[in-house]
Amino acid sequence: MTQDLRLAIVVNPGLPLGLIANTAGAIAIGLGARLPALAARQLTDRHDRTIDISSNQPVPVLQADAAAIRALLLKALAQPGERAVVPFPAFARSLHAYAEYEAAFPGRDLGEEAIDGLGLAGPSKWVKSLTGALKLLR
Repeated sequence: MTQDLRLAIVVNPGLPLGLIANTAGAIAIGLGARLPALAARQLTDRHDRTIDISSNQPVPVLQADAAAIRALLLKALAQPGERAVVPFPAFARSLHAYAEYEAAFPGRDLGEEAIDGLGLAGPSKWVKSLTGALKLLR
């Protein structure tokens, strides 16, 4: 899927700055875990210092309110194909361990949840069709 790959992270600009950063970071980890080819490489400089790359693709961070993000999530999930869809539901912030999130998730309805952010990765045309009207987060 990496040949015609496009990424986008969409966050709610109404969140406090720290939560925006946390949401974008958590989503980025999810996208990288789902698609390791995004960053599973190292580079070495001329002094033999090796680093892990952050991403081999641009990662625009876009903005939308929680209702628009939820609608975008539901639209993305309804479309088949090879892609990554990584939401950050607001209820996750009240939980302190991943096991709690995993246990609570099956009882939730993403169609009714506030979604603080969403990461998308997939064919360029698909991602553009979902996010093309959104503005960059500034």
